[in-house]
Amino acid sequence: MATKTLEDLFHETLKDIYYAERKILKALPKMARGAQDEKLKAAFLQHQDETEGQVERLQQVFEIIGKRPRAKTCPAIDGIVEEGEEIMEEFKGSPALDAGLLAAAQAVEHYEISRYGTLRAWAQQLGYTDAVALLDQTLAEETKTDQALTKLAEKAVNAAGQKKAA
Repeated sequence: MATKTLEDLFHETLKDIYYAERKILKALPKMARGAQDEKLKAAFLQHQDETEGQVERLQQVFEIIGKRPRAKTCPAIDGIVEEGEEIMEEFKGSPALDAGLLAAAQAVEHYEISRYGTLRAWAQQLGYTDAVALLDQTLAEETKTDQALTKLAEKAVNAAGQKKAA
């Protein structure tokens, strides 16, 4: 068996995040429908639009490395999305629903930030300059989304979650 290289690892991780982004695209509209807070709904829908662009950038990265875009099942993102679905079921109608949804969304963001940071560093090491720029753009968007979710949690959603159900 041939020795696996950093380039192989880069490609495998790229397939992983490609799967994750496409899975997230399906989850965001459900989360938006489940959210009670209008600003949280809007944040989910805005991130859905951003995610579409991120999928397109990933397709460009595949092209840069001479590979066809292919997804590889990502058990980590499957688990995070499943947790979000459980929160929607278990806390439906509860004042704490939005806090739970927001926390699930941040778990997704943290996963993505980790993956994009790693992919960016590896692309740099491998000399994929054009890929670095694309990955950097997505990393910046994911970081900005995470920060916006934190502000929304601190300013409204967490406090609303403490209220007693009517």
